[in-house]
Amino acid sequence: MILYARFLPPPMHEAALPALLAVAEDISPVVQALPPDAVLVDAAGAERYFGRGPAGLAALLRVRLLAHCGVDCVIGVGPGPVLARMAAREAAPGAVRVVAEEEAAAFLADKPVAALPGVGAATARTLCGYGLDTVGGVAAAPLGVVQRLLGGRAGREVWERARGIDRSRVVPGALARSMAGERHFPRDELDRAEQRRALLSLAEELGARMRGERQVCRSLTLSVRCADRSVTTRSRTLREPSAYSGTLTATAYALHGALGLQRARVRGLALRAEGLMAAERASRQLTFDPADERARLLEAAADRVRARFGPGSVVRGATAA
Repeated sequence: MILYARFLPPPMHEAALPALLAVAEDISPVVQALPPDAVLVDAAGAERYFGRGPAGLAALLRVRLLAHCGVDCVIGVGPGPVLARMAAREAAPGAVRVVAEEEAAAFLADKPVAALPGVGAATARTLCGYGLDTVGGVAAAPLGVVQRLLGGRAGREVWERARGIDRSRVVPGALARSMAGERHFPRDELDRAEQRRALLSLAEELGARMRGERQVCRSLTLSVRCADRSVTTRSRTLREPSAYSGTLTATAYALHGALGLQRARVRGLALRAEGLMAAERASRQLTFDPADERARLLEAAADRVRARFGPGSVVRGATAA
């Protein structure tokens, strides 16, 4: 069985994760970090060692996290990572939700198709447009129909997950190389302009740090913490690996806009650059846009000034006040 533990409140910076991972690794060596706020634990060998079932191991993990790190969590248990993750969504704070293999079909049947991990908004719209708006509906449809709608590989993956078939595995290893920054507001912030200003500052900061280390990132993850201590996280893969602040800012704005935070009382924002790699290993699509080229030349000049006179010597006007 697989345990999926999501931390409450989630850490908004990767520096908090190693201590949490160490606690999970005391229960099972097969632990996969899912930054910024979760881990997967393969408990197959641990059940016999500890003499406990999956629910007992989940309770043990929660108690140890509280005792050693002062962090509570919700834990979902299932025969595979997908069902464990979905079970955690239904677990009350500080509780464990177990979905046994024989319960998988009934557990999935009435859920909206968008609840399946890996089914994004566009895929859900396509399926709903043909009346496949529940997981049970997708499971009952012929495989060929789903593949015609979503494509061969994606269609088979969604169809199998709807039937409780999960071919993914827990992949142990160190934390993926990443870089993050965060901003906290002194009070509940409802002004979207102020939130975007913080995102601009974060994107500029991450871009400058990556360029200083001659690195680029493959994706960005935005975490938004609200006044009720809930955290919403969204990720997006860049069209090409980049450390260009303009690309990072546009992606951060798109992630923020997709969350629909018109009335949300935001207390903090965190932006994480993931999948870091050496800049010389990345390829860049050439462009004939003179404005883009000028912006990149200005950014390079600003980097040289910062390297000589300090990081605060050149800042954007929108973030200076």
